[in-house]
Amino acid sequence: MNSQFNPSKNILIYGASDSGIITYNALLNSSKNMFNIVNFIDDDVKKQGKLINGIKIILSQDIDKNYIEINNVDEIIVASQTVKPSRLVNLIDSLIDLDVKITKVPPIEQWINGELNAKQIKKVQIEDLLGRPPIEIDNPNLLNEFRGEVVLVTGAAGSIGSELVKQLSNFDVKHLILVDQAESALYDVQQDLKRDGKHNYAAIVADIRDGLRIDSIFQTYKPTIVFHAAAYKHVPLMEKSPYEAIKINVNGTKLLADTASRYNVKKFVFVSTDKAVNPTSVMGATKRMAEIYISCLQKESKTKFITTRFGNVLGSNGSVIPLFKKQIEAGSDLTLTHKDITRFFMTIPEASQLVLEAGTMGKGGEIFIFDMGESVKIYDLAKNMIKLSGLRYPEDIDIKITGLRPGEKLYEELLANGENTLSTYHKKILISKTRELEYARIKAEIEELCITNRFQNNNIVMKMKSLIPEYKSNNSEYEKFDTRVKIYKKAKGIIENNSKVFKSVQ
Repeated sequence: MNSQFNPSKNILIYGASDSGIITYNALLNSSKNMFNIVNFIDDDVKKQGKLINGIKIILSQDIDKNYIEINNVDEIIVASQTVKPSRLVNLIDSLIDLDVKITKVPPIEQWINGELNAKQIKKVQIEDLLGRPPIEIDNPNLLNEFRGEVVLVTGAAGSIGSELVKQLSNFDVKHLILVDQAESALYDVQQDLKRDGKHNYAAIVADIRDGLRIDSIFQTYKPTIVFHAAAYKHVPLMEKSPYEAIKINVNGTKLLADTASRYNVKKFVFVSTDKAVNPTSVMGATKRMAEIYISCLQKESKTKFITTRFGNVLGSNGSVIPLFKKQIEAGSDLTLTHKDITRFFMTIPEASQLVLEAGTMGKGGEIFIFDMGESVKIYDLAKNMIKLSGLRYPEDIDIKITGLRPGEKLYEELLANGENTLSTYHKKILISKTRELEYARIKAEIEELCITNRFQNNNIVMKMKSLIPEYKSNNSEYEKFDTRVKIYKKAKGIIENNSKVFKSVQ
């Protein structure tokens, strides 16, 4: 099958089942490329030694460096539709030092007219290595939930916000209001909607910190459902700018929530983060304070306030995956803050679907958390990305450890903890059981914090630590305040107790 102009590739097809046979036929029918199918490989011991069109099936566990070199294998095509992500990770790990390309057949529903074309076989994507099956939402109630509604999305040009807009545009909404202060990114989202033939939307450049501007938007469009995704989210940057973090993440949320309540919006869905759980950073603490504020507002409002929390989103702006991709494209070493750092990951569509689903099931006052499977070791993720790019680690690209950044955790909290959660009808969505709060006092203190002077960063952080007892800084200049707040609270407790004793004596 060799050709002077188009030399054949030596191929292994992973998956000796129907999809493997279809892949085999698609390769044979390809007019542009010449393929030599060396073997089918499979995990099923019962298939060992059998033949498909005269080609022998061997066990995947027999694929090692020696086998690859003897058979001069160029590419392994993963045809199996049921292969576990963990198995895919192990396969890539085992071939990390070899010059073998690993590609994957797309899901059957993506085949053109039900038929597979060799052109559709693509490189394995990092999303395929999450270590768990993709989260799927199939809830017809979503159609009813948003039919005829005027839906406002803040942060509409961001990673999550733009995907929420994309998914909501496919529902029969009456009107879709896109709000963001990033005009260029908002323009891009607007163009995407135009290309998709959507017309029932308004793209508005606005800052959620501007109360009068937000009020005018509500007055003009009268939204019935709000998805609040606008936020400052970069941990190290916010560690340097607590004032800005408060203004956007807390005061911006407060202004938006107050306005939604004033206009009797049906539902207000707040997009939070797992960094709000036992926060170690200014960013995480501000998101927790925003959660607390809308919980307080729930007590006095007709609006149903719902919070959703999840971990890192693959491919979101500023996340580790795009950073690694840029470094690989530039041929530079990958930078990682710690070799043992782990994170929970989900894709942008997964996160947005879960936000919509949680918004649908929310009755008001809940904090919904998402079961994101096992956490992923970023070091392993980096090595796999190098391999998937057709390069070798560490010969072509190395990984440099730079040290934890201010406010950064080594491990994020595992949110799906049975002792602290309640189940819902969706197995991937749980409700967090949070501690009872002194709502009136805390609401007043958050309102006071929102008008703090911009030059009082230390004061801002001290107040946040006082309001959020679990907020303990990590690798940050604000660690020094943890002890002070503890001493202050102890002293305050002694004074209050003495005051009670004094009054009882009187």
